[in-house]
Amino acid sequence: MQELLMPRFADYELIDTGDFEKLERFGAYVTRRPEPQAVWRRSLPEEEWRRLADASFLRDGRSEERGEWHLRRGVADRWTIDYAYGGMALRMRLGFTSFKHVGIFPEQAANWEFIYDRCAALAAKGRARSGDAERGGASGEAPRVLNLFAYTGGATLAARAAGADVTHVDSVKPVVSWAGENMTLSGLSGVRWIVEDALRFVRREVRRGRRYRGILLDPPAYGRGANGEKWVLEDNLCEMLECCAQLLEPEDSFLVLNLYSMGLSSTLARTAVHQAFGAPAGCASAANMRPASPWGDAGLFRRAACVTRPGGAGCGRSVRHRSGVCGPARRLRRPGPRRAPRARAGAGRGPWG
Repeated sequence: MQELLMPRFADYELIDTGDFEKLERFGAYVTRRPEPQAVWRRSLPEEEWRRLADASFLRDGRSEERGEWHLRRGVADRWTIDYAYGGMALRMRLGFTSFKHVGIFPEQAANWEFIYDRCAALAAKGRARSGDAERGGASGEAPRVLNLFAYTGGATLAARAAGADVTHVDSVKPVVSWAGENMTLSGLSGVRWIVEDALRFVRREVRRGRRYRGILLDPPAYGRGANGEKWVLEDNLCEMLECCAQLLEPEDSFLVLNLYSMGLSSTLARTAVHQAFGAPAGCASAANMRPASPWGDAGLFRRAACVTRPGGAGCGRSVRHRSGVCGPARRLRRPGPRRAPRARAGAGRGPWG
């Protein structure tokens, strides 16, 4: 089974990629920044890239992760974009960071839609149960959702917009504050903000016996916790998933896992989730799902998301696989003698994810 993830994102456009760079439009501005996975040739000439780019990121010669943005005159260092789907209307503040990011990963819009739909269905089911029990005299319990490595909160806001009770966890305080700005801009409220190492937090939630209807994870390849805790994806992912398996409700629940690392495949994500959560009958098609580009021939985002949903007889959950890959095979050629930037752990997100 294949699934092509094509979110309808009017304020985002992937204009061109290649020669280890990508050219994108975020609302009013076009950005030019490094992309180590874009190993093919560009479609547009250099002159067109220069003409279109409002902001270009240049790496610091002393660092493979940090750098600085060169802005065209009149370009603001902060601006907003909108994303609408169903009853969800998100507004998010963007800005230029020293790690080349702007505050949003647009390919995640496909997951925002899934999260919104799933949380809305769970909230409606909760209201129906409450109405049956109390003859409509109560609003029902909102589904509890945990967002780990939550960054600037796109997934958090999608769940909250659908009526979920959301806990947002990230180890970087400025990023959590940024997510709070996005909540206010989106006309939402009521999110529980936690600045803490994600693994430490879930260990404590397991001890407390907490349960969640939905768990969202977007871990970096490498990172540091709020108190200096070290996160290495290959070393810590299995324990994180085992803890999450104890936190997720056995019925009417879902899990979303994103992996952004050139060294890890979607097969790894599926296998790790099956080990932690089990692979109940009825999800055989999940094992056959293959990657599909979420942005057409020019797509260059690599993601793997494993989603837990109500399953077959005897089990309340099954696993469905959602993934995207990087670019067309026919363009996979190195541009002359130029060498690709050497990938490092954490290069996908730095300390921001």
